Amino acid sequence: MDLIDSKYIGLVSSRLQKFKRVKSDLYNFRCPLCGDSQKHKNKARGYVYPVKADMNFKCHNCGASATFSSFLKSLDPILYKQYTFEKFQIRNTGKGSIIEKPKLDFKKPVFKKKLNLPRASEVSIAKEYLERRMIDPTKFYFANNFKKWVNTQKQTFDTIGRDESRIIIPMYDTERNLIGFQGRSLGPNSVKYITVMLKEEALKVYGMDRIDTEKSVYVVEGPFDSTFIDNSIALCGSDGDLEYLKAYDLIYAYDNEPRNKEIVSRIERCIGDNKRVVIWPRGIEQKDINDMVLAGHDIMSVLESNTYSGLEAQVQFNIWKKV
Repeated sequence: MDLIDSKYIGLVSSRLQKFKRVKSDLYNFRCPLCGDSQKHKNKARGYVYPVKADMNFKCHNCGASATFSSFLKSLDPILYKQYTFEKFQIRNTGKGSIIEKPKLDFKKPVFKKKLNLPRASEVSIAKEYLERRMIDPTKFYFANNFKKWVNTQKQTFDTIGRDESRIIIPMYDTERNLIGFQGRSLGPNSVKYITVMLKEEALKVYGMDRIDTEKSVYVVEGPFDSTFIDNSIALCGSDGDLEYLKAYDLIYAYDNEPRNKEIVSRIERCIGDNKRVVIWPRGIEQKDINDMVLAGHDIMSVLESNTYSGLEAQVQFNIWKKV
C-alpha cells in the first residue's frame, strides 16, 4: 500500500460506519453497499486489504468485491477523480491498472432454503456412524443417492452411474445462507469428501455461521473435528481462502502428522507469518482431533496449553516435526 492509498482511505473513513484500522494495511467497517447486517448493528464485514500492488475491497455479507479505486468511485466520484490524478502523477495508471472498472456483484445470496434431506440423526446407518465417533448427528444430513440429489441442487455430475449414500455437511455464510456442502463417504472410498459450492466465490469454510468473531477462532482441517472445539471453523478448500479472514484472531490447529510434508509446510508458513498455531505435545499419538477425543483427551485443554507463536512456536515446531 502506498501513501496515496493510505491518504484516501483516511479521507473516506468518516463515511464508513464502525471504521477501524486493524493492521497497517488492513481496514474494517460496515459495508456501505449492502448496509451489512440489519439485525446486528455492530457487525462489520467490509474490508480493504492489499492484493499485490493495489488495495482491494471485499464484503463478506453481500459478496461485493472491487479494487479500492472503484469502491472509492462508488462512494465519492469527485474524491475518486482526485485519487486517480494523484496516481497518474506517480505513473500508477494506464491499461489494466487501478482505474480500470472491475465487475461488481452486489447481489445477495439466494440460498435461504433448508436442505430437502433427512437429518443424519433420522437415518440409522448415518446416526450409528456418527455416534460411534462421538459426533452429534443432528448437525448433519443424509443423502441416500448422493449424485442424484446433488444434481437437483446444482448440475454437477454428467452421468450418475453407480450412485452412493453420503453424509451431507452443509456450509453456510455468516447470515446462514446455504453456500455449499460436502458429501462424506460412510466407508472406505478413494474420494472421502466431495465438495460442491452453490456460490462459487464463497469461502470454502465450514462453521462461518456459528463463530463469534470477537473471540479467538480455531481453524481445523475437518468439519467433524470442528464440532469438538469452541468457536471454530474448518477448511473445506485452500488455506488461501482465509486471506479474507485475517482481521480475525485465528489459531491454526492442523492434524498431528509430523511426517506429513504438506502439513509441516503449512505450520512453518504460519510461524513465518507470526500466526498463532497449535503444536501437538509428544504425549498425543492420534493424528486428528476426533481420534484424540475418542482416546479420552480433553481437547480444549490440550489446545489452550499448546498454542504458540513467534520464537516459542519455532522451538516447539522443531521438536515436533520429523521431516
